[in-house]
Amino acid sequence: MKILVTGTGGREHALAWACAKDDKVTTVFVAKGNAGTAHEPKLCNVDLDISDHKAVIDFCQKEEIAFVVVGAEAPLVAGITDDLTKAGIKVWGCSKYCSQLEGSKAFAKEFMQAINVPTAFYQVFTQTDGAKAFVKEKGTPIVIKADGLAAGKGVIVAMTETEAFAAIDDMLSGNKFGEAGSRVVIEEFLAGEEASFICMIDGDNILPMATSQDHKRIFEGDKGANTGGMGAYSPAPVVTADVHDKVIERVIRPVVDEMKRRGTPYTGFLYAGLMIDDNADPYVIEFNCRFGDPETQPIMMRLKSSLVDLILAGLDGHLPKTADWHDDVALGIVLASRGYPDSSSSNDVITGLPQVGSVEKVKVFHAGTKQGDNGQILTNGGRVLCVTALGKDVAEAQARALQACGTIAFDGIQYRRDIGWRAIGR
Repeated sequence: MKILVTGTGGREHALAWACAKDDKVTTVFVAKGNAGTAHEPKLCNVDLDISDHKAVIDFCQKEEIAFVVVGAEAPLVAGITDDLTKAGIKVWGCSKYCSQLEGSKAFAKEFMQAINVPTAFYQVFTQTDGAKAFVKEKGTPIVIKADGLAAGKGVIVAMTETEAFAAIDDMLSGNKFGEAGSRVVIEEFLAGEEASFICMIDGDNILPMATSQDHKRIFEGDKGANTGGMGAYSPAPVVTADVHDKVIERVIRPVVDEMKRRGTPYTGFLYAGLMIDDNADPYVIEFNCRFGDPETQPIMMRLKSSLVDLILAGLDGHLPKTADWHDDVALGIVLASRGYPDSSSSNDVITGLPQVGSVEKVKVFHAGTKQGDNGQILTNGGRVLCVTALGKDVAEAQARALQACGTIAFDGIQYRRDIGWRAIGR
């Protein structure tokens, strides 16, 4: 069996690695992959332009691909699932219509409001004057979001009116996020503890993945600018059995039922970014229509079931209700390049990877890396690596991951040493 995974990041490395563990699989092609997927057993990078849907279809037909796993959000929003499906190619990823849950913050908020999914109050703006008047009326802290895709960076939590106004100006006037920020969603600041709740959905059946919590801020103590994610761990203690049931009942099931009612069944991964308040009630901060990054890395480390079998069951509309998971905690720390998240650096030589590769219960997933001359591996983006480790608890997993991080070096390296701090504090 041959599989195609689309994307270049740590999420795609982890998904491809998990698929390759299945004995039925001979090759997992990764388009376009990175230096990590280039060296992983049974993985093969392919120079395929994912935005060229005809080229992807031709490749899948030529290689007799069993199914495609769409890693990142942009191809979903561009309708790759619809086009592959029309061509008779099986694909694990939601339709273009369903992808609006991630592709448009305004669509997602309107959708949630229509089916009474708990979320923050909001309003949508295309003009700065109205947006600023809304901020003045509601007060701060308040959240400013670019409506479209912004690689996880289009969310500003403004603690003061000055910060809010600056964010509005950046998005609506300064064009900081391009078309994605041509309209903004301004919404209530929700207090509580965040969690990532990711499911596999086959149009009707829901299979929850292991719970997780990611750390989006660049600095320790969850301070500084939002990033695509500086680390994550699984499971997340804040998602108790009670909270888990509430999320399924109040969030996931209503979304699945409504998409089915609209004639556009949801198939693929669905990620609900949640805020859990002091009453253990979940509120949706955002939806993503794919696996989270860096949550994928620790979650795949814990998955005992065959990911391939789960996807095949989902494609047939027979997802099981549960999967098998290792009892160990998994924790991943992102090693980022100089300047991230505002900028990134490339072509810095990475050292220490061979030493870490032989360490038990540690796996390094590549993201922003590429192959250099003389066998060197170089940085090639903002988030470079995710060093992921298993442990009997969060503290042990964190210590093991940090020890491995200390072995790896490249010019400008930056990473947080407190990933999982909330769970350890419990």
